[in-house]
Amino acid sequence: MFTTTDMSLSSDGRNIQGYVKVDTTQININYLLTPELSSVQLPPAPVMNKAIAAVKSKLRDLSQYRGFARYLHGSDTKVKLENELVSIDLSSKGGAIARAELKKYDSYRGGNVVVCTPDNDSYSFILNSSDREFDTRDFYFNPVQESDSTVLMSLDLGGGASFGLRYTLVPDSYIVKLDVVQKGMESVIPSSVVTMDFLWHQKMTRQEKGRMFEERNSAIYYKYAGGDVENLSEAKNDDEEVNERIKWIGFKNQFFSMAFIAKNHFNRADLKSQVLDKLDPDYLKEMDAVATVDYSASESNPASFDIFVGPNLYPMLSSLSDNLQPGDDLELTRLVPLGWTLFRWINTWIIIPVFEILGKWFTNYGIIILLLTIFIKLIIFPFTYKSYMSQAKMRLLNPEIQAINEKYPGQENAMTRQQKTMELYSRAGANPMAGCLPMLLQMPVLIAMFTFFPSCIELRGESFLWAKDLSAPDAIISWTGHIPLVTEYFGNHLSLFCLLMTVTNIIYTKITMASQASSNAMPGMKWMMYLMPLMFLVFFNNYAAGLSYYYFLSLLITIIQTYVFRHVVSEEKMRAKMAEAAKKPRKKSGFMARLEEAQRQQQAALREQQKRQKGNRR
Repeated sequence: MFTTTDMSLSSDGRNIQGYVKVDTTQININYLLTPELSSVQLPPAPVMNKAIAAVKSKLRDLSQYRGFARYLHGSDTKVKLENELVSIDLSSKGGAIARAELKKYDSYRGGNVVVCTPDNDSYSFILNSSDREFDTRDFYFNPVQESDSTVLMSLDLGGGASFGLRYTLVPDSYIVKLDVVQKGMESVIPSSVVTMDFLWHQKMTRQEKGRMFEERNSAIYYKYAGGDVENLSEAKNDDEEVNERIKWIGFKNQFFSMAFIAKNHFNRADLKSQVLDKLDPDYLKEMDAVATVDYSASESNPASFDIFVGPNLYPMLSSLSDNLQPGDDLELTRLVPLGWTLFRWINTWIIIPVFEILGKWFTNYGIIILLLTIFIKLIIFPFTYKSYMSQAKMRLLNPEIQAINEKYPGQENAMTRQQKTMELYSRAGANPMAGCLPMLLQMPVLIAMFTFFPSCIELRGESFLWAKDLSAPDAIISWTGHIPLVTEYFGNHLSLFCLLMTVTNIIYTKITMASQASSNAMPGMKWMMYLMPLMFLVFFNNYAAGLSYYYFLSLLITIIQTYVFRHVVSEEKMRAKMAEAAKKPRKKSGFMARLEEAQRQQQAALREQQKRQKGNRR
């Protein structure tokens, strides 16, 4: 143990006295200028004091850090590990990953995507004892290249004690294995220290042109050990104190993530996310995680982690979840936001498998989206056809419905009017609710696609027609400058696929309005029906071009189907069938019988109420 008890400089700068105790050895330093050396010019007192302060600082380091003290100063050396997918730079300063470059993904700034950089990302391990703290980021490690894929960052503490961080890059993978290795640490760390702190900070760099969706899909994710995956808010500043065991912690961007997956678990964690200024051109958020893991000075490998640094690619994450740590379902696929339970199920079991199959046969993702749209339309075709037939029947029955409305006018005849209308539907074999069925069936698919496209990294950088990137808006007109409300909600551009979707939506609305039976309420609702497509233009203008392209195709195919049905289905034959069906006795369905019974009861109650009101007037 090193302690300093006395060290001083005389006022004339000619006498230095020091007393240093090293363990049981005492060293006296006494330098006195003799008259014979009086002609020698000494450095001025401030310079000497500065030198002495530096000596004192080093001695304090020796006292505080013990064997670690020799590694407090040094030069930062970079060691590279790389495979076919990723290039990792390890820094001797802190013994951590300083830079991770993804070779298969291009940055819009040029070059490859860089997930973490020395200036904006750091993590470290901290050992705390009663009187001192050892933080790995304070030390300069000795890098030892054990193989082409393995590097050991080592600290030789003397007396047979050593501490190190061993990194192994898995071939053809985005996984870096990190093992904390040590030997003889019982002489350095007390046995009372049973946990090790893990600190991680990241100033998240923008990777995409469109900030809004990248920010909306960036957050801290974490998985409870044996439990669900949760995340902090994407839209606002958020923090969480997690006092349960955690399997992994991930800092997630829209398309890329970095995650520390503990071989055992984190005991607890404090997580914090802060949204940066929306005008910041380079950064999205600041993220921090402070967690603890079990530690024992007597163990040779007290902690191990699998570090994932790569794309949010669903098939790959699914494979890692199953095989990375057998016996644990890591649920890394949750890094790909696919919506709530029903919508996630549709994406996981229908959309993504079909998308993968088509991706094996076609390389153009515009064609793949077209084929995917046709596939979905074929699935719901029987329901679409039935819906059209029901709407056609309703259109043919419209004159009779108008006659009923004229025969039973006023509020007092509302129940009778409704009852007669339902009887007409029953005789003709028409179901007014059948027209809603395809829309109800399509809604979960439409919402599932709404979550799928902004998260589909396969579309990133893929061009189609005029769209340079199907994962970003296909701006045909752009402008600079901030326009209040317009910039925030519409953006500084106009998306052509979104515009085409709006036009086809207006056409489809016009066709639908013309084909439906008119009612008293419809004239007042027309303007709202045409307003909805314009609202969608504002809403979807900032979304991925692939999503607007899909909705455009879906509406276009629906319009084509409607025109084909009109030319194929003969309304005269349908009218004749309805007339024939009306002559036959028709058994009421259970639903229709219950509905008519409810109407009769309501009508009887209404008549009884009217009688009481007349009696009260008398």
